[in-house]
Amino acid sequence: MSSSDKPHVVERGAKDDEKKKEEDGKGGFLDTVKDFISDIGEKIEEAIGFGKPTADVTGIHIPSINLQKVDLVVDVLIKNPNPVPIPLIDINYLIESDGRKLVSGLIPDSGTIHAHGEETVKIPLILIYDDIKKTYADIKPGSIIPYKVKVDLIVDVPVLGRLTLPLEKNGEIPIPYKPDVDLDKIQFERFSFEETVAILHLKLDNKNDFDLGLNALDYEVWLGDVSIGGAELSKSAKLVKTGITDIDVPITFRPKDFGSALWDMIRGRGTGYSIKGHIDVDTPFGAMKLPITKEGGTTRLKKKKEDGGDDDDDEE
Repeated sequence: MSSSDKPHVVERGAKDDEKKKEEDGKGGFLDTVKDFISDIGEKIEEAIGFGKPTADVTGIHIPSINLQKVDLVVDVLIKNPNPVPIPLIDINYLIESDGRKLVSGLIPDSGTIHAHGEETVKIPLILIYDDIKKTYADIKPGSIIPYKVKVDLIVDVPVLGRLTLPLEKNGEIPIPYKPDVDLDKIQFERFSFEETVAILHLKLDNKNDFDLGLNALDYEVWLGDVSIGGAELSKSAKLVKTGITDIDVPITFRPKDFGSALWDMIRGRGTGYSIKGHIDVDTPFGAMKLPITKEGGTTRLKKKKEDGGDDDDDEE
């Protein structure tokens, strides 16, 4: 056998080394491709800039409040860091007090947050006092109760998908109660059949756990079954919480217009009365217009000394 016919012999160790080099070459290429794709992905993500929106409750306002209900507006600031607008799909809200639900609801399709922008979304809420009182008998009129607003904002962000942004905010709301009014006495400044000028000495009992700043009042007074008129009066005063405040208001009327019965009643120095009206007040929670009423009261009628009467506080 010539040397050319001899089989080519390769040692196993050398052969394994060659195979390993070949596999290493392939592995290095794949790793390079993977690194390239990952790097490109990161650069695309960085260039596009998709990220999670942020939200915060920036304020809660009370645009109106009365004896029946309170309107709340929750301001939520939403920031969108993305290069495309994102839809605000739903807003779920809940108001609770000491862990007890007062009101809840859903606001669908609440708008769009502009690309790389921010929007203040206003969430209007209404609390009906009768509903609260029926549900929670221990919440008494005139009190101030704590509350917590919980809001879930559901947004749809490209790449990231649907996200829920939970928010909370604490505050206080009143359960307002109308003041009681009593006509303590009527002090006559000028006493005649043709024209009588008098001062009504009112006592306003503020049963609320907060002060009322009296700005104005309007009233109408009945002596017996006869309306002797009324007026509107701008009167600044502080009605202290859970306290009684004295208010003096003027009234002018002509007894002869009401016949002899009213004149005889006035001369008798005592009479039944009724009073109805409203007061405009400021509160820590906003302005309110509250009714004042008194049916079937009894008051004293006093004349000044120069008119032949007794000006002290004792009934004649």
